[in-house]
Amino acid sequence: MAEIVACTSCGQRNKVQAAAKGKPVCGRCKDALPWIASAGDDTFADVVEKSPLPVLVDMWAPWCGPCRTVGPALEQVARELAGRVKLVKVNVDHAPRLSRRFSIQAVPTLMMVDGGKVKARQSGAAPAAVLRRWVEQSLPQPRGTR
Repeated sequence: MAEIVACTSCGQRNKVQAAAKGKPVCGRCKDALPWIASAGDDTFADVVEKSPLPVLVDMWAPWCGPCRTVGPALEQVARELAGRVKLVKVNVDHAPRLSRRFSIQAVPTLMMVDGGKVKARQSGAAPAAVLRRWVEQSLPQPRGTR
């Protein structure tokens, strides 16, 4: 499934696939595009575990007030970190196997997944600046730095 994403640099509307081998870039200016997708029980492996970028997974539910608050903040972080992280939203009501697999006890639960492995996890809502700091601390360090 594909989403239509407007480039933050030039405004060009681009089709971005939920699962792809490379990083999405604007067809016009070639800048990195925010990569925001959804996944469920049947698509999680392709969309998250095989992603070429580290993935911020948002385990959420439509009836959850804090989830509705944190959603736009996560999308802001995904736009700010375009080309470095992919945001994938998982509705726990539609993904019971994933909820069991990751022992989701509260929503929202956020996970940083890199190379198919959970590298960091936290529950609860937070402002965009706090979420961005957590995501950046959870991203793999470039080689040659510590």
